[in-house]
Amino acid sequence: MERDKSKSEEEIRSTESLYEHHCFIAAQGQSPLRVDKFLMTRIENATRNKIQQAAKSGSIFVGENAVKSNYKVKGGDHIRVLFSHPPYQNILIPEYLPLNIVFEDETLIVVNKPAGIVVHPGHGNYSGTLLNGLLFHFRQLPKNTNNRPGLVHRIDKDTSGLLVVAKTELAMTNLAKQFFDKTSSRKYLALVWGDFEKDSGTYRGAIGRNPKNRLQMAVFEDNSQGKEAVTHYKVLERFGYVTLIECQLETGRTHQIRAHMKYFGHTIFNDERYGGNLILKGTSFSKYRQFIDNCFSLLPRQALHAKTLGFIHPVTGKKLEFNSPVPDDFSDALKKWRQYAQHKNL
Repeated sequence: MERDKSKSEEEIRSTESLYEHHCFIAAQGQSPLRVDKFLMTRIENATRNKIQQAAKSGSIFVGENAVKSNYKVKGGDHIRVLFSHPPYQNILIPEYLPLNIVFEDETLIVVNKPAGIVVHPGHGNYSGTLLNGLLFHFRQLPKNTNNRPGLVHRIDKDTSGLLVVAKTELAMTNLAKQFFDKTSSRKYLALVWGDFEKDSGTYRGAIGRNPKNRLQMAVFEDNSQGKEAVTHYKVLERFGYVTLIECQLETGRTHQIRAHMKYFGHTIFNDERYGGNLILKGTSFSKYRQFIDNCFSLLPRQALHAKTLGFIHPVTGKKLEFNSPVPDDFSDALKKWRQYAQHKNL
């Protein structure tokens, strides 16, 4: 390939040592928009500060030219984000991470993940993930279709709870089929805004990437976009302004519970990405605001916990079911709401 003679040898070597991590082509109808804002809605876990730092370091390119954060994206622009290290798929490094293993045999592992731990490496999280820890403890794990060793499914960074990890190719194939065939059992506890008319029900609506905010998933009830998603819910406790529910997944889409609850008017409590970190129900009196702030401080993440996980053992054929206790942060917030509801007689 002929080199661009207008570039210095140093610039050429610098560019050739970079690795493409993200690539986007702006739609033809794209109205002028700063590139940092454009990328914020398209790269998961990316803050504006991270993107601006990438621009300062010359890591954001439109075509072959590095651009600043205030560059205005227009229709047809080919935007790439490059860094000096290879994409995370190529840097799966074993790292020590304490694992809360609730079951293990020669075939599989069931892990109770704390909130705040990312399941696998991705943009902004290249180390310290659950997968890095798994590779430290179990050097040989089969790879799934996304080249992620051992992973059959995942839960979000700030969701706590149970995951099953495959240790053999047979387990990987068998468990993946169970999840695909909807024969596995997954139940979550969620504290959500608002009250429910019925004690139980089902939310249906295809889930796909939100076209206006790429960090969110959106619900398409007409199934015009996305994939089928079904969430069954049951009310466990009512606190007036918020409700504790159990959600059982029939399908397993990205952000399924978070997106369904948002769409159907019951955003998860303190779910910042979907607006649950705002006062969505109740008054604006200062004492109530202080109470909510205290609850947010006790539970500084979305109130979602993967409580129950059930499946058929790939080798023995035995039905296995595991339950995870409610984490302290979640439990503390529930106690506050119980006291508040009792005092206010809601």
